Amino acid sequence: MEFLAEYGAFLLKTLTIVVSIIILVAGIAAVGGKQKQNNDGQITINKVNDDLDEYKETLESSLFEKEELKALEKARAKEDKEKSKAEKAKAKALSKTNKKSGNKKDANLASADETAAEEPKKRVFVLDFDGDIKASAADLMREEITAVLTMARKQDEIVVRLESGGGMVHSYGLASSQLQRIKDKGIPLTICIDMVAASGGYMMACIANKIVAAPFAIVGSIGVVAQLPNFHRLLKKNDVDFEMFTAGEYKRTVTMFGENTDKAKDKFREDLEETHVLFKNHVSRFRPSVNIDEVATGDTWYGQEALNNNLIDQLGTSDDYLVSACAEADVFEVSYEFKKSLQEKLGLAVQMGIEKAATRFLTVLNVQNHIKG
Repeated sequence: MEFLAEYGAFLLKTLTIVVSIIILVAGIAAVGGKQKQNNDGQITINKVNDDLDEYKETLESSLFEKEELKALEKARAKEDKEKSKAEKAKAKALSKTNKKSGNKKDANLASADETAAEEPKKRVFVLDFDGDIKASAADLMREEITAVLTMARKQDEIVVRLESGGGMVHSYGLASSQLQRIKDKGIPLTICIDMVAASGGYMMACIANKIVAAPFAIVGSIGVVAQLPNFHRLLKKNDVDFEMFTAGEYKRTVTMFGENTDKAKDKFREDLEETHVLFKNHVSRFRPSVNIDEVATGDTWYGQEALNNNLIDQLGTSDDYLVSACAEADVFEVSYEFKKSLQEKLGLAVQMGIEKAATRFLTVLNVQNHIKG
């Protein structure tokens, strides 16, 4: 028994030393990682049309006999051949009309029709934004948007599947500005909301040309909230002084540790009201059909209610929207991934884990605030 106790103590000491070394190495690597961050990444593309074809073929191979599958393949080949033949005949007829036309205006119209007939197929680029309280996904989205804008044409479309309960004003303001880049290029922007786009999430969504939301998606929360604990009485009770020095009357208004005066609280509320006015003006600019005085109460609505209030344009899931788009367009999912160096993987693992856990906790609390009854 004494040997086992000593052996257990030895293992515990060894484990303590190993953990200490890991923490030390992680700390050194994290410091080095801060000095030189590797921001290189890569874009990955997935064609949704191919996924749907694969699903269909897999099901057909399981549901149909060999003879039935042969018949299906033969029918599809015949349909594709007839479609191709019809398109060629149409292009030929338009070209012939163009040559025979003696009127320059008619010739130009015929040429325009021929060009339209040969116009490339529409493309739909799909991006994902899963927002936490800091809108961290904006770092990836900005890269995705930059990449897509190098290829997107005005006849194409960009769809963003957006999920967010909102968060920091400046973070979501930047994320909204990234979406504005799409609008500035004249490319149609559609936002799909499957679960929630509230507060900062709706700040982003309202920029779109079209908003599609699932029937029970949570939409709205056009308001501003700020909350913080105050430990002044606890510190005072334990004879702990808190000193704060500022230059400028409103450099700091309310604090967590000092005594918050009525004047400081009034100034803080005034700042919140100003932010709320900016938020309302933002929504009114992009959704002029919305009665902003009725909806800018901080309340949220489910899909159908949001549609009745003109907060969205259409009911449906992102899956419905994209599957329908595949019928007449090439649909591509676009995502950007950062490449992580070994130093970052080792050094930032602990730090990022703690930070992500805290951010996730605050995000969950934020989303819970928008869930009704």
